[in-house]
Amino acid sequence: MKYVLLIALALGLIWWWRLLVRKNQARPKDAAPASPPPPGPADDMIACDHCGLHLPRSEALIGARGTYCSAAHREATEGRSQGS
Repeated sequence: MKYVLLIALALGLIWWWRLLVRKNQARPKDAAPASPPPPGPADDMIACDHCGLHLPRSEALIGARGTYCSAAHREATEGRSQGS
């Protein structure tokens, strides 16, 4: 009878140890949470010469008389004959 109890105790300890190992493998302690990528270089902000909207310089349309947020504002300020 004491051998049956020893075998049951050994099996219980093995089961408990395997449970702990699985729990630690599912949640590694060394892994850091993923961080977002660093932002790129900042772009200068400029104002549209027609409406005053601020936009990045890389998205602005350059005209003969200034910078604009859209082709419609460039044409409204400079006129169609100047663009052609």
